[in-house]
Amino acid sequence: MRLFAAVLPPQDVIAELAPVVAALRRLPGSDGLRWTGLPGWHFTLAFYGEVDEEVVPELSLRLERAARRTEPFALAVRGGGQFGHGRALWAGARGDLDALRLLADRAEAAARKAGVPMGEHRRYKPHLTVARSREALDAQPYVEALDAFAGRTWTVSELCLVRSRLPKSGVPGEQPRYETVARQPLGAAG
Repeated sequence: MRLFAAVLPPQDVIAELAPVVAALRRLPGSDGLRWTGLPGWHFTLAFYGEVDEEVVPELSLRLERAARRTEPFALAVRGGGQFGHGRALWAGARGDLDALRLLADRAEAAARKAGVPMGEHRRYKPHLTVARSREALDAQPYVEALDAFAGRTWTVSELCLVRSRLPKSGVPGEQPRYETVARQPLGAAG
């Protein structure tokens, strides 16, 4: 299974960001981007890649422990930016970013302890990807619009283990499908 750990924004938060992204899609040159679908918007904490099904129960158990050790925290979708000269456009995060980074570190550590090879550790950069490009592009108009966005603050109360099913049809614009495999409540009460 292709898996990752994530924080999923509530639907009303996604609904706040959606019109901003819809406006970006009307900018000149936006048809050259692959836009992510609203149902797939998330903050990846740790990407696990292909994980053997027999490892999933141990991974889930370790993620449950990581979630239990992390108290709920405030987060908002705010700002934006790009990676790789416009190859990825994203909305950013504001709020208790230290708690978000700690949860990301714990999600990565949980995978290592469960036997999932994680490769090199990188400093976590919270982002919600809204579009990708195969080629470099002038991302300035997109980044400016995203940078002006400020959504409402919500309380992150769970860590999700998500399965990603990549498109197989070859139909242009087809999106990956995401399925939440497990939801782990944050905090000692979870």
